[in-house]
Amino acid sequence: MSYLLRVQLPDRPGSLGALALALGAVGADILSLDVVERGSDFAIDDLVVDVEPGKLPDTLLTAAEAVDGVTVDSIRPYAGILDTHRELELIDQVAAARNDRMQVLADGAPRVLRVGWATVVGFGPDGSYRIAGSPGAPETRLGTAPWMPLEKPMLLDHEGEWVPELWREMDTMLAAAPLGSPDRVLLLGRPGGPEFRPSEVARIGYLAGIIGTVLG
Repeated sequence: MSYLLRVQLPDRPGSLGALALALGAVGADILSLDVVERGSDFAIDDLVVDVEPGKLPDTLLTAAEAVDGVTVDSIRPYAGILDTHRELELIDQVAAARNDRMQVLADGAPRVLRVGWATVVGFGPDGSYRIAGSPGAPETRLGTAPWMPLEKPMLLDHEGEWVPELWREMDTMLAAAPLGSPDRVLLLGRPGGPEFRPSEVARIGYLAGIIGTVLG
């Protein structure tokens, strides 16, 4: 069983090693690590760890937070593909697709950006409308989307009146970025959190900008 841990730890020598030892002591193997964000004295990292079947995720949380200065932002099951070139692969897949590139993007974005679902949303005279959605993306119609047209990537208010009730009930964190045009947007949802970090929103914006160029 694999889990994705988002941890905040002191940005000093030895911190990551101490965390790895603590997780190893409870039988967890670190399969991959991504640096999400760095501050003046801290780092936010995503760790994919593998544990034996039946091991409770609380064991990982307790072990990690026993390390001085470490806090766990979130922990959730992880079934994604481990690789170090996720963005490049997605760009290549979209560029190579002969049909329905929007669907290829929506299907691949959750794995690349580690979110629960992705939807491509358009904006026209009658308001917002769905263009494509990943497996698991809610079918609920947006209705109004006061943030569209969208000029730049941004974190969205997940408790706003425009947010469908089901999304609010699932405490779905939301971020969006224009796909080459303010009227065409990649909308991402992360049910249950964690909240998108500023560096993640920037990363989403870079990726969406490149793919928007590919889409034309």
